[in-house]
Amino acid sequence: MASASLTLLSPLFSNTSKSSLKLRRISNANHASIQENLSLINIDSKRGVQRREIFIKGLAMLPAVVFGGGAPIAEAREVEVGSYLPPSAADPSFVVFKASPKDTPALRAGNVQPYQFLIPPTWKQTRVANILSGNYCQPKCAEPWVEVKFEDEKQGKVQVVASPLIRLTNKPNASIEEIGNPEKLIASLGPFVTGNSYDPDELLETSVERRGEQTYYKYVLETPFALTGSHNLAKATAKGSTVVLFVASANDKQWSTSQETLRAMLDSFQV
Repeated sequence: MASASLTLLSPLFSNTSKSSLKLRRISNANHASIQENLSLINIDSKRGVQRREIFIKGLAMLPAVVFGGGAPIAEAREVEVGSYLPPSAADPSFVVFKASPKDTPALRAGNVQPYQFLIPPTWKQTRVANILSGNYCQPKCAEPWVEVKFEDEKQGKVQVVASPLIRLTNKPNASIEEIGNPEKLIASLGPFVTGNSYDPDELLETSVERRGEQTYYKYVLETPFALTGSHNLAKATAKGSTVVLFVASANDKQWSTSQETLRAMLDSFQV
């Protein structure tokens, strides 16, 4: 009889046991899930600073165009200029960069006249920091600013620097000859060639070039302590309310193989 009772109760006991085990398993699973989530929260709290830093760095790496008001894709400083600039008719091994009002704040404000120069197609345009671009002081900047910058790891870098004419002379719309001779001009603008200081002993060569009505001063400098590089070429002219300075720079290794390319870029610069 006991055996029969056991047999009759066994299925019920078995189902109850299975249900109980299921509930326990569910409860245990939930408990494990809660523990796991708590652990993750704990880990996240410990790593919160790191995660925030990674997030901020990620934002910093996004192109400016994402946030509006940025440069077009071609000017996002991520691609070789040969992918969007036209080849030079005079020398197909170069492309032509022609600055327009969309390129810089000073061009948009009319403080700088459009300029152009040749550049190898493998070079890339680099971003100019806002504090150096003159964006904060247009249309009346008291100090020189950087217009555009391009570089190539193997060949060097170039930049265009603009200086208010009033910083160099009180005569409105003065020509570069009216400002002074080549040595006087480079004495004033030399630090903007080297990136730090200028020593007259670093000046190796000067020359004067005339294109139509425009006069240019050209310089060759050896600058062992310059931030821009141990070799610098520069070319300057005055037009309107500014003096525009083109600078080509290289370290010793770059100079040994690319000086002819840098000289060609310098020669091509015109306003």
